[in-house]
Amino acid sequence: MSDSIEITERRLIHEGFGRLERIVFRRRRRDGDMGTLTREILDTGDGASILPYDRARGTIILIRQFRGVAFLKDGRDALIETCAGKLEGADPLTRIIKETEEECGIRLSGTPRRLFEAYSSPGSFGERMTFFVAPYTAEDRIAAGGGLVDEGEDIEVIETTLDGALDWVERGEIIDVKTLLHLYHAKATGLMERG
Repeated sequence: MSDSIEITERRLIHEGFGRLERIVFRRRRRDGDMGTLTREILDTGDGASILPYDRARGTIILIRQFRGVAFLKDGRDALIETCAGKLEGADPLTRIIKETEEECGIRLSGTPRRLFEAYSSPGSFGERMTFFVAPYTAEDRIAAGGGLVDEGEDIEVIETTLDGALDWVERGEIIDVKTLLHLYHAKATGLMERG
């Protein structure tokens, strides 16, 4: 931690699905003066996300599921996203392999490749996401997917093309930040190009 920043107050507001805290920071500003900054920060735990791809068939796997926030703000009954999950004490690689099996019904034949880590909204949201890509084939399918019913999951597995998914972005059908990062990273790096 920086010597120019101290936490002067930290109060738990609520703990449930996540931990909501009110934190007061005292920090030296760029102009040299000391200032305070008060924030409510929600931390639901870190997570991992993956974009499975099949270059031979030109496909990727996405999922569609209910998201309460999107329903409350926009009336959307579901969002199209990449497969993801909370770490819950596991390392990101172990967790994302398990999530791919549970949500997508795919047992990956290759090891996922770590891309990067990112915060989606660090002004008030504590989640740090680790991003992966992994090849898959039609033979890797072991189940229909759909998630875990006892965790409230009701997931539709979508096999599409990268260009098809990017068209959904342009039409406003994909609005999830982690998915946008995955798709544009795949396009920028030529992930689907045969080499």
